[in-house]
Amino acid sequence: MNEIGQSLKDAREKAGVNLDEASKDLNIEVVILQNIEDGNIGCFKDIYVLKDYIQSYAKYLGLDDVKITDEFNEYLFEYTSKIPLKDIEKAILEKNKQEEKPKVVSPYTNPVMKSRKLYYATIYILIFIMVVLAVIWSIKQITINNEIINYVSYL
Repeated sequence: MNEIGQSLKDAREKAGVNLDEASKDLNIEVVILQNIEDGNIGCFKDIYVLKDYIQSYAKYLGLDDVKITDEFNEYLFEYTSKIPLKDIEKAILEKNKQEEKPKVVSPYTNPVMKSRKLYYATIYILIFIMVVLAVIWSIKQITINNEIINYVSYL
C-alpha cells in the first residue's frame, strides 16, 4: 500500500497539484487523500470505498487506474491471506456474540403461543363434535324409547 500511495503522491507532485486542489476537484477530504498517500489503510472502515478513492485519485492524476486498482487488489489479497485462521474465527465469534440480543417476543407472534392456540382450538372442535354426537344419539334413543314406552303402555 505504501508503494501505491507513494506513486500517487509522486504523480501529484509531478503534476504540480497540492492536496487542497485535488481535494476540491475530487470532492474528497484532504485527510483521506493524505492517508492514501501515506498508505494508512487502517484509517478506512470500508475497503471498497477506499478502492473507489484510489481509483478516482489515479484517474485524476492521469495514471492507469486499472493498474493501480489491480495493485491494490493484490495488496489486499496478500494482507488478508496472512491473517491466521484462528484470528478470523475469533472475530466471527465476537461478531456473533455482539449480534446475539435477547429477543422480545409478543404473545401474538410467539410461535409457542400459536401452537398452543392450535392445540386448544383442536380440543374445542373435538368437544363440539362429541357434544353433537351425544345429542344425536340421545335424540335417537328417546325416539326409540318412546316407541317402546308406547308399546308397553298399549299392553
